[in-house]
Amino acid sequence: MKLIDEITQLIKEEAGSSKHIYLDNETKEVFFLKQSAKISQDRSFDDGVKIPKSSHKESGDVDIMRKQHVPKESLINCSNLSFEQMQNEINNCKRCGLCDSRTNTVFGEGNPKAELMFIGEGPGRDEDEQGRPFVGKSGQLLTKMINAMGYQREDVYIANIVKCRPPNNRAPLPNEAEFCLPFLLRQIEIINPKVIILLGAVPLKYLLNKTGITKIHGEWFDFNGIKTIASFHPAFLLRDPRQKKPAWEDLQKAMKVLGKSAKPLSEN
Repeated sequence: MKLIDEITQLIKEEAGSSKHIYLDNETKEVFFLKQSAKISQDRSFDDGVKIPKSSHKESGDVDIMRKQHVPKESLINCSNLSFEQMQNEINNCKRCGLCDSRTNTVFGEGNPKAELMFIGEGPGRDEDEQGRPFVGKSGQLLTKMINAMGYQREDVYIANIVKCRPPNNRAPLPNEAEFCLPFLLRQIEIINPKVIILLGAVPLKYLLNKTGITKIHGEWFDFNGIKTIASFHPAFLLRDPRQKKPAWEDLQKAMKVLGKSAKPLSEN
């Protein structure tokens, strides 16, 4: 019970640092290492221990796992890579164990000059089969959300923390996220969107090093000069449709920044 109490307390704690996270050019490539080091310290528990559902309303997609830190020299330097070069690297990537069970890698898709970028946690079964992000039931809901914001899917860019499907749709392990984050950080740098929307607790943790999405969703943060807001993952909204209204309110905040007019909330 002591271990469970420690895990529960970890999830309840809110980060006390500033909301503003600025990455200069020299630290941009290694920013995720600092975040992952903190994550690894926070996650130094036994393998397979899951956060009790009662301790976090959306923590069904977050696992607390054993500390797994990746040496910097093992990570790829993406600072000068193009989208095409990164795609080739990812297609042939064997840096972590996710390569053993994947069918396809999921690089991301959309407008490489998009003003709006969505970031989820990782591919699911349908995404693994098709090699595209958010194409299952949660993807269908995300498409509706995008349309309600006044965009088409091809207008925005959609990516994930990891590019390969974790087994049984579990949350990515720290080392899996560490290997993939250089690619995502470079994608963000190339796209340079006006707004980033983080979908769920996993991207909130790995990009902003924050927990407690049920409390801080809808709050604005600064990620390397980009306005960033977290909201609920579409899969969570399918499990709990009551959260669609607060999620829509989060999206409306992004729409205001992007100069989009708010529309009525659809019950679908």
